[in-house]
Amino acid sequence: MESDKWELEEGIPQVEDPFIQKYLKGRDALILEEQKRRHDATFRKTLSPIAARACKIVSQIRAREQNEVWTQGLDEATAHQSDEILYPGVMFHHAKGRMEKTNLWKIVEKMPKGSLLHAHMDAMFDIDFLVDQAFSTPGMHISAPAPLITTKDYETALFGFQFSSTSQTATDQAAIWSEQYEASTLVPLQTAASSFPNGGEEGFRAWVKSRCMIMPEHSYQHHHGVDAIWDIFKRTFLVINSILMYEPIFRTCLRRMLGQLAIDGIRYVEFRIVFRNLYRKEGSNDPESDNGEFLRVFEEELGRFKESEEGKNFYEARIIWCGLRMLPNANIVEDMKQCIAMKQAFPDLICGYDLVGQEDTGRSLVDFVPVLFWFKKRCAEEGEDIPFFFHAGETLGDGTETDHNLFDAVLLGTRRIGHGFSLYKHPLLIDLIKEKKILVECCPISNEILRLTSSIKSHPLPAMLSRGVPVSLCNDDPAILGHGKNGLTHDFWQVMQGLQNVDLAGLAMMVQNSIRWSCYEDQSTTEWKAEVEEGILGEGIKAARLREWHSEFEKFCEWVVMEFAEFDEDD
Repeated sequence: MESDKWELEEGIPQVEDPFIQKYLKGRDALILEEQKRRHDATFRKTLSPIAARACKIVSQIRAREQNEVWTQGLDEATAHQSDEILYPGVMFHHAKGRMEKTNLWKIVEKMPKGSLLHAHMDAMFDIDFLVDQAFSTPGMHISAPAPLITTKDYETALFGFQFSSTSQTATDQAAIWSEQYEASTLVPLQTAASSFPNGGEEGFRAWVKSRCMIMPEHSYQHHHGVDAIWDIFKRTFLVINSILMYEPIFRTCLRRMLGQLAIDGIRYVEFRIVFRNLYRKEGSNDPESDNGEFLRVFEEELGRFKESEEGKNFYEARIIWCGLRMLPNANIVEDMKQCIAMKQAFPDLICGYDLVGQEDTGRSLVDFVPVLFWFKKRCAEEGEDIPFFFHAGETLGDGTETDHNLFDAVLLGTRRIGHGFSLYKHPLLIDLIKEKKILVECCPISNEILRLTSSIKSHPLPAMLSRGVPVSLCNDDPAILGHGKNGLTHDFWQVMQGLQNVDLAGLAMMVQNSIRWSCYEDQSTTEWKAEVEEGILGEGIKAARLREWHSEFEKFCEWVVMEFAEFDEDD
């Protein structure tokens, strides 16, 4: 070629020259050496021929879709898409409509996903379904501490739902939308909805949904900062819980949600729950004085689900009790006492303790050290062992109090770390976490929508995986964040489609981690660490379930090879 001739005339070395070949071999060796330190290096060595073939096919599908589905303007056929924002790893809300139509989605959706270890239960119920239940449940009312009149009221003012056997309403039952509304008066839901000023019942439903979710336009506005999105986020829980915490609605929603998780290939889940004593029994105007009835109903519905056809392969659901990090010690201690009492009453349900809420504006873990030591002492006195599973490092800070929560989480003996977003900045902590066998519960879509990262492309997950940090993928708050479906498929897809170094084997390794670090049963710290280290070679529940998952994964890989044989370049 003319260009080759020009290069030779200029004396430019050629690729086939021995010293260039030596350079390229050294380069390949260096890349391979780094790959040996990745989180999935050992797992790759154990792949069966069929699993290795499936991994290759999936990578080929990903490569093709990145060029054909996620790149625009390459030719006239894609010119009509010019108004779309498309690229591999695009922001979740921009990608969502397209991702669910791809082959990669079809594959990830069918993948056996092990355990879901970081999920806030009240943020997991499909919002449309939840609102439907409010309308179809007799006795549901709406109230507010002040009239809802202005545009700002509709966006930010407090309001909530409540069952009541009697309507203690003003003469004009729709007065919640007028200046004459009497504060906290209960208005029948149907009456309030039909008189909603912006579109009657249809507009009312859309408005309630917007107050229970972070809408796409909210998540795009990164220039508003983390605190602004968290203000919206915190308000959603108040509305959701006011609907959810009524027995008939809770029972129906819990059954549906467990079914969705099972369909998505999840066989075990640990829910994080903040107990606010809002729960009402069916037909009761007054909330329960403690959380015993809520847990009884939870246990009952879980048992029914496991005995059903759709839940026959579902192992279990357990609860990590959560205190609010914004509260003073007196409230925290009372909540801890309640946690211990409920652990004694429902030993199979309660499996751990955490502190939740926005880390940047809440109290730091070091501030809780005295009461956390008290909690451990009180547990020992009561004959209980409730381990810690702390949120830590869910921040953009570097060297701030919030960032330093990671140090306290490790020192306080947490078995897993929720989010750990800022962990990649701490090489010593990374080594300690690997040494102490602490898992990071990574929630990539949540981190994006809550403005910690602009997209999966700038997420610190690759930094952790490259250092061999054990990670599991989690969905955090899927209903509030706008997933539209329960389960882990969205987060799995986003990671594999957006990160070139995470292929099917990389996802599989994180699924294995989710099983190894599951709290299937109560264990001492020594027992816990031993089972985590033994993995599939052990003799306990975790080892047995790892073996079951491997069998499922092999069948899944066989399906991939058969279903997508056309993408197998070796054939």
